[in-house]
Amino acid sequence: MEDDEQELRDLLHQYDEAGGLEHPPFYNHRKTRAAFNALVDRLDADFATSCRADRDVQDASLHGRIEIPVEALHARTPPHHPGQAGGAAQIVVSVSNFGSMAVISAENPGAYLDLTEALADDAITGPDLKTVRRALDELGYRVIPEELLTRPYDGISELGYPPDRQPDWWIRFFDYL
Repeated sequence: MEDDEQELRDLLHQYDEAGGLEHPPFYNHRKTRAAFNALVDRLDADFATSCRADRDVQDASLHGRIEIPVEALHARTPPHHPGQAGGAAQIVVSVSNFGSMAVISAENPGAYLDLTEALADDAITGPDLKTVRRALDELGYRVIPEELLTRPYDGISELGYPPDRQPDWWIRFFDYL
């Protein structure tokens, strides 16, 4: 069952109140990294591939990013040009340092308004999305819809942005600070 939007907004505010911009006060990097590595291993196995994992994120609320290559997905189609897939896109999983939150994106974060649009555009398939979602759920991650994170940030943390530039929740929990 999908979490309702208000519950997820409350969750974002709860983690925001936990303090710290890059991670919460009782953050355990070793435990968070072990969970991230387990997710990478699971996605490698589920898609029979070697996913690219960015583990070198610093000065950020983002812990890491995993890219599942197009070649491993059901959405792949014969290339129109050598080295280029048809309408298919890679799947990107972004993991926060806060509350085991994760975001699933098609192609790259921000490339599609939401996953419904990506599905309609054949950038990803339902089976691939279900496989990623199942791995995240079974490993204890909370999936946050990307579109919710694009809303203006209205939390309590001082993000250091000028008044004329409104940050969003993506910046707070899934970006460089």
